[in-house]
Amino acid sequence: MRGAVVAAAAAALGNMLQGWDNATIAGALLYIRRDLPALQAHPALQGLVVATSLIGATIVTTFSGPLSDSRGRRPMLIASALLYSLAALLMLWSPNVHILLLARFVDGFAIGLAVTLVPVYISETAPPDTRGLLNTLPQLTGSTGMFLSYCMVFLMTLAPIPNWRIMLGVLLLPALIYLLVTIFYLPESPRWLVSKGRMKEARTVLQMLRGLQDVSAEMALLVEGLTTAHDTAIEEYVVGPPEDGHGEAKVTLYGPDRGMSGLAPGSMFGSAVTLSSRQGSVLDHLKDPVVALLDSLQDMKPPAGGTTDVPNLGSMIGVHDRPPIDWDEENSGDDDGDIAAPLLGVRRHSSLTIAGEATSTLGIGGGWQLAWKWTEGVAPDGTRQSTVKRMYLHEEHADGVHAAALVSQSALCTRQDELLLAGPAEVEAGWRELLEPGVRHALVCGVAIQILQQFSGISGVLFYAPQILEQAGVGVLLSRLGLRDDSASILISGLTTLLMLPSIGVAMRLMDVSGRRSLLLWTIPVLVASLAVLVAASVAPMAAAAHAAVCTGSVVVYLCCFVMGFGPIPNILCAEIFPTRVRGLCIAICSLAFWLADIAVTYSLPVMLSSLGLAGVFAIYAAVCCLALAFVALRVPETKGLPLEVIIDFFNVGAKGTLPNLHDDDDDDDY
Repeated sequence: MRGAVVAAAAAALGNMLQGWDNATIAGALLYIRRDLPALQAHPALQGLVVATSLIGATIVTTFSGPLSDSRGRRPMLIASALLYSLAALLMLWSPNVHILLLARFVDGFAIGLAVTLVPVYISETAPPDTRGLLNTLPQLTGSTGMFLSYCMVFLMTLAPIPNWRIMLGVLLLPALIYLLVTIFYLPESPRWLVSKGRMKEARTVLQMLRGLQDVSAEMALLVEGLTTAHDTAIEEYVVGPPEDGHGEAKVTLYGPDRGMSGLAPGSMFGSAVTLSSRQGSVLDHLKDPVVALLDSLQDMKPPAGGTTDVPNLGSMIGVHDRPPIDWDEENSGDDDGDIAAPLLGVRRHSSLTIAGEATSTLGIGGGWQLAWKWTEGVAPDGTRQSTVKRMYLHEEHADGVHAAALVSQSALCTRQDELLLAGPAEVEAGWRELLEPGVRHALVCGVAIQILQQFSGISGVLFYAPQILEQAGVGVLLSRLGLRDDSASILISGLTTLLMLPSIGVAMRLMDVSGRRSLLLWTIPVLVASLAVLVAASVAPMAAAAHAAVCTGSVVVYLCCFVMGFGPIPNILCAEIFPTRVRGLCIAICSLAFWLADIAVTYSLPVMLSSLGLAGVFAIYAAVCCLALAFVALRVPETKGLPLEVIIDFFNVGAKGTLPNLHDDDDDDDY
C-alpha cells in the first residue's frame, strides 16, 4: 500500500496547485484592478484575467489524452509541474496586463493537464480495494490548497500596500516541490508500460506499488486489458472437485444444468441477473443493463473460505501444464520494424510458473480470479481449431461453490500450448475505437455526469457563499477585530473552504465502503433540499437574523454534501470505465465537456442572476440536480472494489442492450 499511497499523493499535488491558484487569483484580483489602469479602462479584461486560465485548460485538454496515451502519464504530469513553475514566474514578473494574460494562459495549460490526468494516473496505479479512497485525494488536496492560499493571501492583505505579484508568484514554491516530487517519486503507470510492451519495467513498478515480489496475476490482467472485447458474455458454472484423484491443480466447471449432487442449480449472481431481466418494477426495466448487472454483483459478498465438500475456488482455478510467462523478456524491436512481434517471450516447461514461481491461481482482487479456457471446434474448411477465452471468475457460495464468469477472447493466450500476446509491440488506439459499443456506452455516461456536475449549482453557491456569511454577521464580527473589508472578504472565503475539509475526509472513508453510486444517491437529494431551502428563503419574508441563519445552514450543508459526492465522483468514475488503450483519449473528451460546461456556467451566472434573480437561478440548479439524481439511479453503475478490466467487460456486456441469459448446456470446461 505504501507505494500506491506515495504515488497517489505525489500526483494529487497537481490538484493542490489548482486550488491554490483559484484562491490566489480571487484575492489578488482586488489589487490588480487598482494597479493596472488597463483593467479599469476595459472592464472586459478583468473577466479575461480569470477566464484565460479556463481557456488554456480547455485547449490543452483536447491534446492531453492522446499525448498521455502515446508518451505516458508521468511525462505529462512533469510537464504540468513545469508549466505551473513557468506561469508562476511570469505572474511574479507581469509588468503589464498582456504578460499577466499570457501567464494565466500558461497556468491554464498546467491546470488542464493536472485535472485531466491525475485521476487517470491514480486509477491505473491504485489497487481495486482502495482506488476510491486514493482517487479522492485530488479533492482533498485541491480544497487544502485553496484554504492554505486564502490564509496566505489574508496575511498579505494585512500589509499597508499588498503586492499582488507576490501573491501570485508564491505559486512558484509549491510548483517546484511538485516538479521535484514528480521527477523523483512518481513512477510511470504500469498499465501504460504494458500497453507499450515494456513488461520488465511494468513488473518492477507493480512490485514497488504493491510491496510484493509476485505480481504475476496483475501482470496477466493488465495484458488481458489491452483489448477491447467485442464478444464478452456472462457464463454461469458450478465448480466441481478434481476428477482424476491425483491431486493435480485441475478442476471442472459444470454448466448450471449439469449440476452436482448436493449443489444448487445456479449461482446467486446468475439468478439475480435472470430475475431482473424477466420481472421487476418499471424502474428496474429502465435501468441501464450495466447498472443492473453490477447492482446484483454488489449485493453479494465473496466467501471467506471453502466448504468441507468442495475446495475453495481460489485454490482450484488451475493453470497446470501451461507454459510460463517470462515478464523479463520484452520485444526489443527488430531492424525491420516488425510491429506485429509479440510482447512476451515464452519458455516451455512441464508446469506453469509465473515470474519464476509456481502458482495455482491468478487472483486479481475484489473476489475475482483470472483463468483461461480452451475449446475445440471445426472450421468451415473442415480443419480442427482451438479457441482461447479469458475468464474473469467471481466466486459465490450458496449450497455449494458457484462461479459466474465474464468470458471473452483472450489477448494473452492464442493457443493452448503457447502463451503469446496477440497484438503489436505498441498498442495504438484511434478515434475509430470510440465507436466500439462498450466504449461508446461508457463515454456517454462519463460526458453526461461531468456536464451535470457543472450545472448542479456549485458555481452559484460558491459565488453566493461569502454574501451569505456576510449576512450571517461574520463580516460584522471581523470588522470589530479591526480588519479591512478586503481582508474580511478573503477570510470569509477561507472559512467557507475550511468547512469542506472534514466532509472530504468522510468521503475518503466511505468511497470504497458505501461506493460511488451509493454516495451520489444519498448526497444529491440533500443538494436538492439545500437549493430548495435557498429558493424559499429568497422569496419568503422573514427576519434578517432568521434569513441569515437559514441561508448559512443551507450553504454549509450543500458544500459539505457536494464535496462528499458530486465533487470527486465524476472524475473517479471517468478514470475507471474506459479501456487502457483509449483511456487517455476518453478522459480528454470527458474533461473537455467539463471545461466547456464550466465556461458556460461561469458566463451564464451573471446573466441569469440579472434576469431571473437568485431564487430563479437556484430553482434551475435544483431541477438539474433532480435530473442528475435520475441519471445516476438509471445509468451510473457501482464500480467499487472491481478491477478496471472487469468494469470494462461489464460495459461490453451492457452495450448489447439486454441482460444475458446465463443458463446454457455447454459441456464441462477444464482449467
